[in-house]
Amino acid sequence: MPQNAPFTRHLAQLAAILRAWGMTEAGAAETAEILGYADLHGIDSHGMSMLPPYDIWRREGRLNFQSVPSVVKQTPVSALVDGGGGLGHVPAAFGMRLAVEKAKTSGIGVVVVRNTAHFGACGYYGLIAANAGMIGMVSTSASGVRVPPTFGAEARLGTDPWCFAAPGEPGRPFLLDMATTTVAFGRVRNKANEGLPTPAGWVLDAKGQPSTDPLDTAERGGFLTSLGGTPENSSHKGYGLAMMVNILSAGLAGETFPSTPGHARGNPIGLAHFFLAMDPNLFRDGAEFAASVAGFCQEMRATPSVDAAHKVMIAGDPERATAQRRRVEGVPVGSGLLAQVRALAESAGAEWLLGDS
Repeated sequence: MPQNAPFTRHLAQLAAILRAWGMTEAGAAETAEILGYADLHGIDSHGMSMLPPYDIWRREGRLNFQSVPSVVKQTPVSALVDGGGGLGHVPAAFGMRLAVEKAKTSGIGVVVVRNTAHFGACGYYGLIAANAGMIGMVSTSASGVRVPPTFGAEARLGTDPWCFAAPGEPGRPFLLDMATTTVAFGRVRNKANEGLPTPAGWVLDAKGQPSTDPLDTAERGGFLTSLGGTPENSSHKGYGLAMMVNILSAGLAGETFPSTPGHARGNPIGLAHFFLAMDPNLFRDGAEFAASVAGFCQEMRATPSVDAAHKVMIAGDPERATAQRRRVEGVPVGSGLLAQVRALAESAGAEWLLGDS
């Protein structure tokens, strides 16, 4: 059974472990905030469940926990940022904030971050732009090479997610955050952590056959499915979007594509992230634009539903509803994950704050 903890304690546990791993107070706090955002909003694949793989990369000496992002080159509308070989959360937030600042002056800002590891949930960074009254776009390459191209028999791509955000009603922007696979790999990993099967359509075994065993993809060389699932259900769309994501992130940053010979499967470093912020005032009054987006969203919500138990929502609504509930009920952590996190906290000498596992 999952164990719930107040969100503040959940954040404190994340930060305590990150500090024990050598992060600065500020870096640990910001990274914990971004990981906690994912857990609070129900994106459980990108929050605390990432600590065990981060710990593996740390023990292998492949992460620099003292890294600081630095600007390599820039223009009034663009910048290339080096993440310093550490986790991607702090460099990514730095990159999107820099893009927003450039957009405030020039109307548009584009920042690419290189030389980092996993950065959490794309939506966190899209929200930075939307909260500043900007349109935001985010994409990131992925370390895990687990996805074959349509009709392919070998993996060539990752989950390769992207986000699009737009200001609308205050506190309720349009916020689309999605993998270009049927599901993020973290959701498969979470099933494996708890000894549960995956729903049909999520994974394929090493022979490319449908499977419901998460270990087929997590440990036995199987695959994730592209968005669409099968060629008959238009998996070429997810495949095409994954290539777009890699061109914008790895391509612009000069990092290797996941299909490139020598791109190590599972290598945490060498990921790249793309951030765009655009001021709607380039085209029309920004407040009027936000009001029109809010109205458009409300029109979607007002659509009659075919199922009384499921009302029509827009991108960002389900996550906001989960966050509202979890702020009251606490953030759940499955027993399998809780045991793993407790073990790594103890091994790092971090204070344990989440109770018995």
